[in-house]
Amino acid sequence: MAGERADPGERLRWICLSLPDAVEEAMKRGPSFRIGGKIFALLRPDQEGGSALWCKVPEGGQAIAVAAEPGRFFVPPYFGAKGWLGVRLSTDADWGEIEAFVQRSYRLIAKRRKAVG
Repeated sequence: MAGERADPGERLRWICLSLPDAVEEAMKRGPSFRIGGKIFALLRPDQEGGSALWCKVPEGGQAIAVAAEPGRFFVPPYFGAKGWLGVRLSTDADWGEIEAFVQRSYRLIAKRRKAVG
């Protein structure tokens, strides 16, 4: 995969922008990745000095992930109330899993966008 040696933020950026019609938009605390103006992923600073992915997960997924591995997963502020999940990133993260989270979030948001638009 391209970007294998890149820092976690760059690897996440590569994953997000490889999706059809995905764009990056700067925000105050870090970049957002969007499809049709709707956010499907965020890169945010982690409370522990690293970085984290915030993404939409299917209903119930947030609670399951946080309960299973609270060291890796967390409920992000503001977005957490809407079913989003925080995933701590590191150079030794499971990048196949990170890519799956991003793709699922993208599909959830793109599907919702089509239903509204």
